[in-house]
Amino acid sequence: MLKLENFHHTGDCPIRDILCRLSSKWGMLILVTLNANGTMRFNDIQKSIGDISQRMLTVSLRMLEADGLVDRKVYPEVPPRVEYCLTKRGVSLIPYLEGLIGWAISNMEPILAERQERNVNG
Repeated sequence: MLKLENFHHTGDCPIRDILCRLSSKWGMLILVTLNANGTMRFNDIQKSIGDISQRMLTVSLRMLEADGLVDRKVYPEVPPRVEYCLTKRGVSLIPYLEGLIGWAISNMEPILAERQERNVNG
């Protein structure tokens, strides 16, 4: 396993570069949504997530597509039909996201309790 000793913004730092994109407010939710539902249209993704604006969904999908995690397919119809799905690279990321989600679910209650305790006593 690669051991990073330097986290400066210059050079190749996967934490700053790639993980920054994935850890955006919407990136992981979009990836998990596509994994759970398979190929989806834009409006269906937006409905599944709920509180994401059309603009933020567009920007987030473009970033995920640029990173090769999401594929966008446009069908030559009137009106045009556009579908999104995970790429092989996107699918390969899912087990790691599921691990993080599992950790978050397992630790959510104690974290929320500690936050409340610190806010009351802080």
